[in-house]
Amino acid sequence: MRLPKLLSIRGVAFVIGALIVSAAAYGFAASNIVPETGAGDGEEAISGYDITDVSYQLGATDPTTIESVSFNLAPTAGAQMPTDVQVQLFDGGDWYSCSVADPGPPAEYTCALTPAVNVADADQLRVVAAQ
Repeated sequence: MRLPKLLSIRGVAFVIGALIVSAAAYGFAASNIVPETGAGDGEEAISGYDITDVSYQLGATDPTTIESVSFNLAPTAGAQMPTDVQVQLFDGGDWYSCSVADPGPPAEYTCALTPAVNVADADQLRVVAAQ
C-alpha cells in the first residue's frame, strides 16, 4: 500500500532532501534584511525622523523677513542622525542648508536663510533629511 512505499529509502531520502532545501531557502531569505535608514520629504509624517519645536527668527532690522529657522530633529525606530538637512519655505524657492546647533537628543538644527525670505512669501516649511 502507500505507507510501505513512503517508508522506503527513496521516500525517506526525498523527504530529507525537501527539508534541507526548505531550510536553505528560509536561511537565504532571512539574511536579506536591510537595516532601517532615515530619509524623508513631504508635508505629512516622514519615515525615519520626527521634526518638532519649529521656530522662525525675524530680521533684526526688517521684521518682514525671516533670517533663520530652527527645529528639533529626532530619528525614529533605529534610524541614524542625518548627514544632510535642508529646508525650503515656499514652493520653487531656494533650498537652505542646516547645521547642528545642539546634538541633543533630540538634535537642534539651525538653518540660516541667506538671502532672507519675505514673511509674506513663506507658505510652507519643507524639511528634507537624509543619511
